[in-house]
Amino acid sequence: MQSVIPAPSLPRPRLLDITWPIFSEHLLHMLVGVFGVWLVSRLSDEAAAAYGLSNQIMLTFMITFRFVSVGASVVVTQYLGARDRAGAELVARASLAANVWLGVASCAVIAIGARPLLELMRLPPSLFPIAQPYLMAVGVMLAFDAVNFSMGSVLRAHTHTRDTLRLIVVMYVVQLALSLPLMFGFAGWPGLGMNGLALAAIIGRILSFWMHRQMWIARLGIRPTLDDFWRIRPDRLREMLHIGLPGAGENVVYRISFMMILAMVADMGKTALTTHTYTMQIVHFLLLFAMAVGFGTEIVVGHRVGAGELHGADRQVRGGLAVGLCVCVTVVLATALVGPRLLGLFTSDPEVIATGSTLLWLNLLVEPGRTINLVVINGLRAAGDARFPVGFGVFSMFAVAVGLSWLLGVRLGWGLAGVWVAYAADEWVRGIAMSVRWHLRGWVPHARRTLRRVRMHSRPT
Repeated sequence: MQSVIPAPSLPRPRLLDITWPIFSEHLLHMLVGVFGVWLVSRLSDEAAAAYGLSNQIMLTFMITFRFVSVGASVVVTQYLGARDRAGAELVARASLAANVWLGVASCAVIAIGARPLLELMRLPPSLFPIAQPYLMAVGVMLAFDAVNFSMGSVLRAHTHTRDTLRLIVVMYVVQLALSLPLMFGFAGWPGLGMNGLALAAIIGRILSFWMHRQMWIARLGIRPTLDDFWRIRPDRLREMLHIGLPGAGENVVYRISFMMILAMVADMGKTALTTHTYTMQIVHFLLLFAMAVGFGTEIVVGHRVGAGELHGADRQVRGGLAVGLCVCVTVVLATALVGPRLLGLFTSDPEVIATGSTLLWLNLLVEPGRTINLVVINGLRAAGDARFPVGFGVFSMFAVAVGLSWLLGVRLGWGLAGVWVAYAADEWVRGIAMSVRWHLRGWVPHARRTLRRVRMHSRPT
């Protein structure tokens, strides 16, 4: 493998410096999510199940924003690697309008179709009075999340990961401070229940948007105009979607397959759905470090590819993968050992705790494969090789994850244990395929094409 000798430049970003703020940011997301489940569980286990299922619908819509934000992040890092800050700014501005339109459209779909979406997810009829108003209320949050996704991705691409962490801290402090009184009431007012949690989240997102705008001005020297929030720029959008569509497409396929599996779990009954909701809250913590290493790898590899440092990109992915796997196994094992205590924070139901504890041990099969995916796929995407992961993922997620979940969990009666075995099989099949792709240098021709494109449009500053 040959690489292009880069021109003299400033030092490239280091993985550790980028990773720890991303890890902390995702940790905050998880903590707030778990705290939300805990708050709702104080209302009832049924409310917690409705909350978990509604949030999965929200996450599915949020993935559409990655069409733009993932592409914007990667393309911005490539331009910055080539020292073309003007080109990076044009991409950043173009990302705003694209995601605003996606956010408004998603908000409208949820406002109109909340009940059909919940029916599609096989939500038990008794939970509709709880879930439907919450889903409609929190749908308003999507429009703000969309633009925040873009602005945060651009800041991280410029390696301002500590600043995005500060923004997230402030947003969640405000959100959590409002959640308790809005949910449970104060001074004789009874509160809004789950809808109070949604209102607190909306207020937090509005604040986050204002802070992101101020940070763009202070750190990037970019002052967004009204024009930036509505006018589509086709040339720059095509650059972003070249990476973003396959990249987000992989996430969309994953989310669709997950929702299909979740519908099977809902059919298993309220206890199974509640167990799945609580266990997944713990599982989300287990992949935090791998997620941070994956996103950090994407940023660093994008910079290196833009600078023509392909050997450095290769070393970055291999090193990140080794670190991610070591930490993953240690954390998952420790979590399984204390599983009953962790599940006891959410519920006192012995059946839920016993089944959830078994799932946490089975998670030792899932997380190493997931870690390989999170690190290697982000490296492939940053190198411009974005289509192979989604192409192979369509096969594996539907044939392996969904197919085995039905066969083992439903047909053979293994229940949630069968679903977890299916999760593990899918992650390992995809993880092995992605690793072979990287180690056999299948990404190199894509990286060279990316480098030629960036240099052709580059205007060094």
